[in-house]
Amino acid sequence: MNEYNISSLEQYFQVYRASVEQPEALWEAIAEEHFEWHKKWDRVLDWDFSTPEVKWFSGAKLNITVNCIDRHLEQRGNKTAILFEPNDPNAPAQHISYKQLSEQVNKMANVMLAQGVKKGDRVCIYMPMIPALAVSVLACARIGAIHSVVFAGFSAAALATRINDSDCSMVITADGGFRGAKEIPLKAIVDEALEHCPSVQKVLVEKRTHTAVSMHPQRDAWLAPLLEQAATHCPPVWMDAEDPLFILYTSGSTGKPKGMVHSTAGYMVYAAYTFKNIFQYEEEDIYWCTADIGWITGHSYIVYGPLANGATTVIFEGVPSYPDYDRFWEIVAKHKITQFYTAPTAIRALAKEGEAHVKKHDISSLKVLGTVGEPINEEAWQWYDTYIGKGECPITDTWWQTETGGIMIAPIPFVTPTNPTFATLPFIGIQPALMDTEGKEVHGNNVQGRLCIKYPWPSMARTIWGDHKRYFDTYFSSFPGHYFSGDGALRDAVGYYRITGRVDDVIIVSGHNLGTAPIEDAINEHPAVAESAIVGYPHDVKGNALFGFIILKEQHDPKDQQALVKTINALIASQVGPIAKLDKMEFVTGLPKTRSGKIMRRILRKIAHGQVDQLGDTSTLLNPEVVDQIIKQVL
Repeated sequence: MNEYNISSLEQYFQVYRASVEQPEALWEAIAEEHFEWHKKWDRVLDWDFSTPEVKWFSGAKLNITVNCIDRHLEQRGNKTAILFEPNDPNAPAQHISYKQLSEQVNKMANVMLAQGVKKGDRVCIYMPMIPALAVSVLACARIGAIHSVVFAGFSAAALATRINDSDCSMVITADGGFRGAKEIPLKAIVDEALEHCPSVQKVLVEKRTHTAVSMHPQRDAWLAPLLEQAATHCPPVWMDAEDPLFILYTSGSTGKPKGMVHSTAGYMVYAAYTFKNIFQYEEEDIYWCTADIGWITGHSYIVYGPLANGATTVIFEGVPSYPDYDRFWEIVAKHKITQFYTAPTAIRALAKEGEAHVKKHDISSLKVLGTVGEPINEEAWQWYDTYIGKGECPITDTWWQTETGGIMIAPIPFVTPTNPTFATLPFIGIQPALMDTEGKEVHGNNVQGRLCIKYPWPSMARTIWGDHKRYFDTYFSSFPGHYFSGDGALRDAVGYYRITGRVDDVIIVSGHNLGTAPIEDAINEHPAVAESAIVGYPHDVKGNALFGFIILKEQHDPKDQQALVKTINALIASQVGPIAKLDKMEFVTGLPKTRSGKIMRRILRKIAHGQVDQLGDTSTLLNPEVVDQIIKQVL
């Protein structure tokens, strides 16, 4: 049996059963047969969720770049590893072969060594979505430095917080970045951040926008001349299986961002294995994930997962709306993309503009579609299926988190029958448990609860950088012996999972637990609605009532809005039940979102509660100005 290629439902169940009954044997077989190791492991797994401590492949030595680059050179040296599509649609795309990528990564690694970076040092990378970003990530891994990529849209304050938390000694950045019609002054933002970052000794700067920037003579250096002088070979530093590979920050609902630490061996094995199966990757495919490498999706499914499989992975610098709303489909047609992985937010935004943009392009090369970042609502799923997949491309609706390192629950295309809005079945080795409020597991089907995982998987985060107690308190204290995801889920009659949203987005109205996702799904089905977000607010009789913030596809006369309120509530009543009708509705022009496209319901909740003086820092939002507009409307 080839466990590495799941090609039928029968095989999925067979391998899944083995992964639950003999997890160590399965992961050992996959690790041994499909990766290169400098030294084999002594033990496959040690774990204790009460501490919590998890170790996979203890005693093994490896370098992830050997598995992502070196081992492909003989057979795939001339194959495109990275296909770069720049922001400007008139600029030529760039094809970087595995051989070229090897040279670039080795040169960059040698530059970093010459600048004093050594194994275990933290390096912050704050760059646009250009090949140099991926090269910098891989160069860190080559020499055993721990990379901490910060999305190049975060403010100087947010950047400084992350640099200081992990005590970075180097920052790699660019003079600027292009994003649609905008130019982002990245070096200036770094300069501002570094006024408060004493640990940073060196800044390396890539030229992208050719904007004039200030260079601090002792600290800053242009990358190009250093790379020109660097040798094209850098021996890989052999890492222990559990050595940290990277730190990636995820926003906490309260407090400072959490620096999730991912290890080397387990992360590599799981990212590669999930990529191969959940996108049904084949040798000649051209795979495109539209995320930014600044997020976990970009780490696992633009860089490490695809390259570990010898794939061609696309890096896109731009945005879906520039220069027009057909940009995604133009790129799909131009490069004959076979797998396309994007966020429901992007799908909804494109659906709002209509299918005429899609029809301009031949996107028949597509085989597999994916969604990531949040549960997809039914209307967006149907649009994606009809107009992008033409009813022939399975949609893999993936549930996972920064903390999990890889996809946890998702249909395997051409294997798992899909059901709109359901993430369907757990991936190989993942053992979900739904827990009730008393902390007991809810068995059987047609049930719901808090989504936990009861057995370790290779790519799980090992700790929060510098704060293991917070790691325990956040993920392992609520349900002892289990990893708690913070999400709610239901398991239907056939055992499929549907994510119902963050548990803190479950609102108790008149004693009923209402998840916001199903209510938002119902609202979004209204033909006039583009997007919505629901929060609770205190109510004298019900305890909590529901407040809806709704974006319409086009402006409506205030008189018509009264009719809309009625029809939207009627839709909610019919889809979810009368108890879920909204007591308040506000039609807004935008919703506060993080850079990864998630709606910040915490801010909407504060507005609904009238606590506008307790919003916290909104500068890291994609659109902070929207918050002021909403406050003016509501108060």
